Amino acid sequence: MQTLIKNIGTLVVDQHRQSCLCGSDMSRTDTIGDAWLLVEDGRIKDFGSSARPHPHPQPLSALHVIDAEGGMVLPSFCDSHTHLVYAESREDEFVDKIRGLSYAEIARRGGGILNSADRLHELSEDELYQRAMVRIGEIVSKGTGAVEIKSGYGLNTEDELKMLRVIQRIKQTAPLKVMATFLGAHAVGRAYAGRQSDYVDLVVNEMIPEVGRLKLADFIDVFCDEGFFTPEETSRMLEAGAKWGMRPKIHGQELADSGGVEVAVAHHALSVDHLESMTERDIALLRAPLGRARPRVACYRRDARRTLARPERSTINTQPSTIPTALPGTSFFLNMPFAPARRIIDAGLPLALASDYNPGSTPSGDMKFVVSLACIKMGLLPAEAFNAATLNSAAAMGLSHDYGSIARGKVANFFITQPMKSLSFLPYAYTTPIIKQVFLNGVGVE
Repeated sequence: MQTLIKNIGTLVVDQHRQSCLCGSDMSRTDTIGDAWLLVEDGRIKDFGSSARPHPHPQPLSALHVIDAEGGMVLPSFCDSHTHLVYAESREDEFVDKIRGLSYAEIARRGGGILNSADRLHELSEDELYQRAMVRIGEIVSKGTGAVEIKSGYGLNTEDELKMLRVIQRIKQTAPLKVMATFLGAHAVGRAYAGRQSDYVDLVVNEMIPEVGRLKLADFIDVFCDEGFFTPEETSRMLEAGAKWGMRPKIHGQELADSGGVEVAVAHHALSVDHLESMTERDIALLRAPLGRARPRVACYRRDARRTLARPERSTINTQPSTIPTALPGTSFFLNMPFAPARRIIDAGLPLALASDYNPGSTPSGDMKFVVSLACIKMGLLPAEAFNAATLNSAAAMGLSHDYGSIARGKVANFFITQPMKSLSFLPYAYTTPIIKQVFLNGVGVE
């Protein structure tokens, strides 16, 4: 069966099937006015202007025809960093933040990640799955068509595996694309308080082999930051994960200049995420050509934090293997600095945006709001922010060959909006519900 979307006011397409956009290319979008879109067997078959009639091989009456009524058709958002499998909300800590306690202070008092781990331990897999699927329904309705989900609220082997089994169940039953990440090194479990090296041994010698044997994760992640795991510990865990086919994705440079970017580049991580404390040196590391020798993690030396200079706008020819990913919802919710997204793009690098959906620091998976924050707080142009939240975020999950843009042959994940004058209305009207209908795998989602 073919589905024809007609009367599209503006269709945002990818004519060249690019895998990722870098630097000044991020400000460009291909659009077709007064357009149509043809879907067949869950993939994009063709598209064009109404001035060029749809070349259907069958009578128009045999098609499933949907009238966009002048709305825009946009590719679904791709959210490359979430923690949406969790037990309960943490609004009590929200009040603590209002009273002036920092993220680190709440963690030291036994809150934060450890609090979520305690609550998750008490729930069954069925309960976790049911609660997570409510959140999945929420992000699908807001336009997300591909999502990465991390473990990391288990912090012992049994509970980490429980989380990953829930994520696998979501993979099998949810309408959107799901990628799984093992994040056993999200924090040190309570049973190992004061024995961080022993906990790293547990991750390396027990958790990773079991996750790998059961094939429960696509990626491995480590919270490499001040007060969590060192670059040396991170390197050891990433090397262990690589032996089981798990590619790295790093939490880095959120709380301090702590070496997260360096270890990510050294291990060819698919992405390095957060970057609120990113330095000029980090940008230089990410810009290094793929064939250039990487700095050794063992030689890491903390540099004094420097103010980032704004370089001349440029585009580098070689796409870096590690995609910097900003999480503006975290900065908004925790009232902390935003990642230097404008400088990342001006240095010719790609940028991805993700929600960081989690119960403690970002209780929202609304990617439209993430795009708005990127424009309002990070100085991105609307097209740059949208590309960062679609194609580049798909690339940060290794999925841009099939997701992140409307291109012939790609999976038909897109949404129809209410009529809008331009793409700029999406981040401008930051609370306005604009989505009229969501399509995943070419099928409308209620």
